[in-house]
Amino acid sequence: MTKTALLFAGQGAQYVGMGRDLAERYAPARDLFQQANETLGYDLARVCAQGPEFELTKTEHAQPGIFVVSWIALQLLQRRVPSLTFEAAAGLSLGEFTALAAAGTFTFEDGLRLVRQRGQFMHEACDATHGSMAAVIGLAEEPTRAVCAEAGVELANLNCPGQLVISGETERVAQACELAKARGAKRALRLPVAGAYHSRLMTSARAKLDVALATVILAPPRVPVISNVTAQPHGTPETIRTRLVEQVTSSVRWEETIRYLLDQGHRQFLELGPGTALSGFLKRIAPQARVLNVGDPASLEATVAALAAEPARILSEVLEGCHRG
Repeated sequence: MTKTALLFAGQGAQYVGMGRDLAERYAPARDLFQQANETLGYDLARVCAQGPEFELTKTEHAQPGIFVVSWIALQLLQRRVPSLTFEAAAGLSLGEFTALAAAGTFTFEDGLRLVRQRGQFMHEACDATHGSMAAVIGLAEEPTRAVCAEAGVELANLNCPGQLVISGETERVAQACELAKARGAKRALRLPVAGAYHSRLMTSARAKLDVALATVILAPPRVPVISNVTAQPHGTPETIRTRLVEQVTSSVRWEETIRYLLDQGHRQFLELGPGTALSGFLKRIAPQARVLNVGDPASLEATVAALAAEPARILSEVLEGCHRG
């Protein structure tokens, strides 16, 4: 049987209008947006649906917005495919919280409050520092690490072969971009983000998140959830708290995460939530893997149809093998 892993996007996947067509078409999506509004005490659904963009891209709105749309995608898919099972989950940065909620570590409401607080804490850290991030395209990890050391910045995301993200003080990031291009990078470009995520400039957010996590009851995940910090499955609730705090200032080891899941036999991946960036990374890491996504009604219907066809495809392959034998 094909082993399936769920993948959940991080900040940067947001766009004005995300989740709107799902809410318009499906009553459970509307109900979850209403539940989110009541939990947070403001109209997150309106911000997701209407923006404006500068408001949605604020960390304290983008993070809960992506969390809710990703959760809606999962719930709608499970309603349409009741037999759906998954054997692992992972999420990029913010998405790790969604993955843990999907695995039952905390409730939807607790996860939503946590990511809202996390976004606020990171926003405050951005305001107190002068940081930025940049994507380095076409340069391997080791020379990129050398560039980071020389410029005094940090390697924030190891997304896939040829796509890394650096983070740090704005002037130092600009210097690192020039160094990377001089060392052979195809491109090195600033990202439209508010600050230096996954770097030491987020240190003030760590202590605040630690306090927030201490107020939430965590359960062991029902399936393995892969930590961004270690690229290995999370352990006890106590270590989950520790890793989620560490994640704020640590590198996101996404390529290693996917390779771990592949090594464990996962060959089908479902990206849930806005955007398809994780599907793109996966195709660069493992072109042979099957990846489906749910972010709007069209992709939901396509994924439902693909999953419905899967048993017939497997049976056909088995029968073909028997005939050859």
